[in-house]
Amino acid sequence: MSTHEARLAALREQLKADRLDGFVVPLTDEHMSEYVGSYAQRLAWLTGFQGSAGSAVVLPEEAAIFTDGRYTLQVREQVDGRHWSYQSVPETSIADWLKDHAPEGGRIGYDPWLHTKDWVKRAREALAEKGTELVAVRRNPIDAVWAERPEPSKAKLIVHPDKYAGKSSAAKRQEMADWLREQKADAAVLSALDSIAWTFNVRGQDVEHTPVALSFALVNEDGTADLFVESEKIGDDVRQHLGNGVRVHERSEFERYLGSLSGKTVIADPERAVAAIFEALEGAGAKVVQKRDPSVLPRAVKNEAEIGGHRSAQARDGAALTRFLQWISIEAPKGNVDELLAVAKLQEFRQQSGDLRDTSFDTISGAGLNGAIVHYRVTEETNRPLEINSLYLVDSGGQYPDGTTDVTRTVAIGTPTAEMRDHFTRVLKGHIAIARAVFPEGTRGSQLDTLARQYLWQAGLDYAHGTGHGVGSYLSVHEGPQRISPVGSSQSGGDEPLRAGMFLSNEPGYYKTGEYGIRVENLVLVEPRQIEGAEKKMLGFETLTFAPIDPSLIEPNLLSPEEREWLNAYHARVVEVVGPQLEPEVLAWLEEQCRPV
Repeated sequence: MSTHEARLAALREQLKADRLDGFVVPLTDEHMSEYVGSYAQRLAWLTGFQGSAGSAVVLPEEAAIFTDGRYTLQVREQVDGRHWSYQSVPETSIADWLKDHAPEGGRIGYDPWLHTKDWVKRAREALAEKGTELVAVRRNPIDAVWAERPEPSKAKLIVHPDKYAGKSSAAKRQEMADWLREQKADAAVLSALDSIAWTFNVRGQDVEHTPVALSFALVNEDGTADLFVESEKIGDDVRQHLGNGVRVHERSEFERYLGSLSGKTVIADPERAVAAIFEALEGAGAKVVQKRDPSVLPRAVKNEAEIGGHRSAQARDGAALTRFLQWISIEAPKGNVDELLAVAKLQEFRQQSGDLRDTSFDTISGAGLNGAIVHYRVTEETNRPLEINSLYLVDSGGQYPDGTTDVTRTVAIGTPTAEMRDHFTRVLKGHIAIARAVFPEGTRGSQLDTLARQYLWQAGLDYAHGTGHGVGSYLSVHEGPQRISPVGSSQSGGDEPLRAGMFLSNEPGYYKTGEYGIRVENLVLVEPRQIEGAEKKMLGFETLTFAPIDPSLIEPNLLSPEEREWLNAYHARVVEVVGPQLEPEVLAWLEEQCRPV
């Protein structure tokens, strides 16, 4: 019996002991995080799935794993199809699947600290139709059978200086307090880890790739706050930084504290706060108002210090990536490079660039057919050499105190085929269409998404992921609420109006299963656009990422004069920003890569 088969069997035994006929396993934590600490990696432990988004359902005789289009190939490689059926989201929801598969009159368990209130409501309604009950568990049954489950991190919090944050924590809390008084509310719950890090100008080391600390908080209408975090994680520097306006409690006291808010009006975010938080507040007799976490929009709209810091981080990061791409151009054609070596070398170049605290996610290093796995993560078992006359896709990013980066480049090793050049150029044309877009204030990302896909659509092609996501400021590489994605996609947020000061990625792609993947990704800043005679306030994008785009993959005849002009101007700017940081031989290579098309 394999490890994961044995774990599934152990969970089924535990469910039997708990008088449950099934259990839902999401990939998240008590903060609805995308990236979670090792202690919360329940889905990976149970199934072997290593992606960053997914869920599973275990019943006595069958089990299913639910992923979106980014993971169609990956889930089949990592999760045993003899024991799990593969379900595609959003086509099939967990609630719909349970309605068809859960035993009539059965009891399906869920952990109220790992689901939103809305999810619980939808699932309960779906199950009620066949007399099946949805049951909140006090202890997660996976934790009962996961013998070697890691402890939550004990790492200390770090002060995030105002020179990077651009605004003091006290000023941020005062703005929230003013808003709370307008809402006639006493307090707002902050449970998303990046919301807490941003509000208190602290960072942490509790989750890989995202500099956050395991904590909860309430901001009060008088500008004070209550922060729930293990006391051993707070040093004197952080305590002094937080000041008298922040009362520090043990993280374990959070639920009990919610129970003391009888008669208070408390705002909680239905998208970011778990069901257990609502249950605790309602059970205490608090009046709960469902509104968005008040840090979300101010965090998404970056201030001048955050924008300036990001530009500095991008300049260093671009130099590191350029050195890496020059190294690849020399070493890969000799047959000396595989995916793992490439990851290590890129990490080395980033570390040399200065002040790297972490990567912003696991580097996607996809050679040949592995590049077609959208969120591929190389392992010893899957590691491939970068072979001659193939494509290599590398999607990576760094966490620096002044900014978070995320960039993808696709390069030809040797000579690309005509098809590769055609498909790459169509992706590039979509990337340029987003980069050049001008749009009125109030435009949503979903309204721009088609611009990126149009040239692929003309050839009957597409890609199964969003075109862009928000990015934090030395925070999460995937930050809401803004996105560029199709209406109704599983990656929500495309309906948030874009505002000046927001960061987004611009990353169309194309993936040919079993052969290669293509993606071109830069980060962009939403900025005001002055247009003579304009009758509306207009916005556009400033590109923030600087690294060469492989000229050997570009089919110049497919580019319009405006697209060539954009590409040549972009490459001139790459040389201007990155060039002064480079060694002579790397600079010479860069100038050759950036020659006008």
